[in-house]
Amino acid sequence: MINIIGLGYIGLPTALMFAKSGIKVVGTDNNEKLVETLTNGELTFDEEGLEELFNEALNNGIQFVTDYRKTNTYIIAVPTPYIKESKKLDPKYVISAVNSVLDVCVKGSLIIIESTISPGSIDKYVRPEVEKRGLVIGQDVHLVHAPERIIPGNMIYELEHNSRTIGADDFEIGEKVKKLYSSFCKAEIVLTDIASAEMSKVVENTYRDINIAFANELTKICRKDNRDVYEIIKIANRHPRVNILQPGPGVGGHCISVDPWFLVGDYPDLTNLILTARKINDSMPTHVLGRIRDIMRLHDIKDISKIGIYGLTYKENVDDTRESPTIQLLERMDEHLAFGVKVFDPMVRTRIVDHQFMNFEDFINEIEVLVIMVGHDHIKMNMDLIKEKHVLDTRNVCTFESCYKL
Repeated sequence: MINIIGLGYIGLPTALMFAKSGIKVVGTDNNEKLVETLTNGELTFDEEGLEELFNEALNNGIQFVTDYRKTNTYIIAVPTPYIKESKKLDPKYVISAVNSVLDVCVKGSLIIIESTISPGSIDKYVRPEVEKRGLVIGQDVHLVHAPERIIPGNMIYELEHNSRTIGADDFEIGEKVKKLYSSFCKAEIVLTDIASAEMSKVVENTYRDINIAFANELTKICRKDNRDVYEIIKIANRHPRVNILQPGPGVGGHCISVDPWFLVGDYPDLTNLILTARKINDSMPTHVLGRIRDIMRLHDIKDISKIGIYGLTYKENVDDTRESPTIQLLERMDEHLAFGVKVFDPMVRTRIVDHQFMNFEDFINEIEVLVIMVGHDHIKMNMDLIKEKHVLDTRNVCTFESCYKL
């Protein structure tokens, strides 16, 4: 039996995949309401293909509980935030989960950490917790790092088809974990040491953050001289060795917007490029605020309540609002005493911010300026309802030429 700890965006789909493969799975989370919801056969977030997978896992006997079970295999998929002041990893959830596992696990158990952690975290935070109890790593317990590599909106496919990395102290243990993940992963599974696995995951997301920052900085350069950044990127990308990403209103989610800070926090004297990229991407909500001001001045709009923000999630067609650029934008507005801006997102079905509308047409009827922060399919299918508004399109999804761009 596998006891999977943490039933959020990573832990739940992973648990369901193992259960679908015929492995006995118990999912543990300290959120009683979440566990109750899952036990009642209801999902806690939307994801394409997740409902079918959930039903298969239920048919195969998956259980959801708030306690830790005695077994020999644990997968830890708890949140790993960073400390904003120091930019270092906050390991409290991982440490708590590891100690709870150590309270109940049998001798020789596998403790597999899927949570993204900063390089060196297992040596710094996890091994000492094991050793405090007088346990011998490699005999009493085996530590493994198997970082997740999936994205909301395409989780099920990526769980099956993305390559995985298994970091272990011992090659035989690594092979054992590889066989476990092979029960559903059809892609290559690479074995390495724990330190390399830790670093590789953070480096992957840092690489993407830097590339997005280049596109966003290019956007600011083009805005200064009123050039079309999208046309320039399209032409430049025709070069066989150039692949510039698309700019946007900021970077959200729990990976790209967080993981690079782990490197900045741990290597402050060596991460000049990474730090600059983080600052550029974090500055984009302020850039959007400046563009809103430009449009309001151009059209002599003085009432901030006539501004509508479309999209609360951090990317299109998901309900995940973690580190959302829109929420960052609303915070900037709050700092500037800009109260009353209206908000709508078709994917977010509960009110999480002030002046959030649940009906799109009501939302549109109340505003003069529409700021598209997320390119949901919903907005692409409703272009006819917005073409009479002053539209700031930060995602380059508008099908008419009269809109404003970043």
